Amino acid sequence: MQSLHIIKAKMKDLPRILEIYAYARNFMKETGNASQWKDDFPPEHLLISDIEDGNLYVMKEADTIHAVFAFLLGEEPTYSMIEQGAWLSDTEYGTLHRIAKDGTAHGIFDRIVLFCGQKTDHLRIDTHRDNHVMQHLIRKNGFLECGIIHVADGSPRIAYEKVEQAGL
Repeated sequence: MQSLHIIKAKMKDLPRILEIYAYARNFMKETGNASQWKDDFPPEHLLISDIEDGNLYVMKEADTIHAVFAFLLGEEPTYSMIEQGAWLSDTEYGTLHRIAKDGTAHGIFDRIVLFCGQKTDHLRIDTHRDNHVMQHLIRKNGFLECGIIHVADGSPRIAYEKVEQAGL
């Protein structure tokens, strides 16, 4: 899987993207995280909006999409309030959201962080307390736990941040 590359998602990719999210929801249920995305997240209308806004990306090998994620530069409204901690920096940041893969490729999250880190040196991400797989990957990629945020439906998420310092 050396030839994996990341590009912006297109509307024609939507059926495969929906398959990948279905796989990811099932994987999360099997690994003890049944409540983070439930049976309908992310909704198709959100994915369409992400594609139209240029914020949804796919990771492909040849013509096969193996992973999908949203990457947004700028302020994330759910990050405006953080509890039980504080953000490391208040500079402009990029947010990684809705990361999912099809289970056939490895090192996906590492590549996503590298890709996004080339666009900004300040990244934020959050995950559910039951998503131990993602928590491990986030920490492994140099993110630090900063506190608790609440997503749009009010449920809590562990918030992480990674700020690259020049010369370090």
